[in-house]
Amino acid sequence: MDRLNETALFLAVVDHGSFSAAARAIGQTPSAVGKRIRLLEERLGVDLLTRSTRRMALTDAGRRYAEDAREILSRLEALEEDITAGTGQLRGTVRLTSPIAYGQRFVVPAVTEFMHRHPQVEIELSLTDRKIDLVAEGVDLAVRTGIVADSGLIGRRLGPYRRSICAAPDYIAAHGTPRTPGDLGSHRCLRLPTEKMPIAWGLEVSAHKGLRLGPGLVCNSLDALHDACCAGLGLACLPEFMAGKSIAAGHLVPLLQAHHDPAADGAILILRPETSVVTRRLRALVDHLVAHLRPAPG
Repeated sequence: MDRLNETALFLAVVDHGSFSAAARAIGQTPSAVGKRIRLLEERLGVDLLTRSTRRMALTDAGRRYAEDAREILSRLEALEEDITAGTGQLRGTVRLTSPIAYGQRFVVPAVTEFMHRHPQVEIELSLTDRKIDLVAEGVDLAVRTGIVADSGLIGRRLGPYRRSICAAPDYIAAHGTPRTPGDLGSHRCLRLPTEKMPIAWGLEVSAHKGLRLGPGLVCNSLDALHDACCAGLGLACLPEFMAGKSIAAGHLVPLLQAHHDPAADGAILILRPETSVVTRRLRALVDHLVAHLRPAPG
């Protein structure tokens, strides 16, 4: 096995998280993969991975080797793409991540259309609300929503991102309308696990320090919170791309708009690592996403 294939094998282990998962992906046995990685470490004279019965992790040397090797292989791939640009279709793999709610509504349809146009491109799409380290996990692109402060990432802005506090008309009729942030403690508040205080809902609450949101459904799914809110279970703070159509249809009513803090607004962005090599397929996918992803009401 030459060095490039050996390096690619190591990156497969890093990306899949274990010898067995990498072996399944490339059609080899875990023992064969483990043997090749040990030979690579012996040749380099350093440990690239720490192993235990429960987990595997990169050493500092392994992390540096993975990052630099990934860039070298990406540059080689980009060179080959440029040389063969006029001889065929786009091909290869792009790894993309997106928040779950936004991804299901907008990213999946856009990716589907892109793959119809470019059937030789494989896209590995991860829908997760976890903030993935793009460089460490070998991800090419991230669609992100909200206030993004990542360093080392290059972004293209798709549009604004804002959330609205909403309730169903039936809930308001039964429990009244909150007039100030201070009223939220006496209402049922449907929220993400990380949201405990009104400031997490984008409200100016300097006069209400220590105030907490009222008890209600706590769930890690924005779609579930939206559905529960529409069903009259309580108040929820929802992205406008999700709540827009429900508000327009009269299923939800926006609340406390006069107390909204503009500093809590963010943006919808496409991000890539600053050090990444922009291949033709990556550039084509970014251009496609910019053209098709819109912060329209959902």
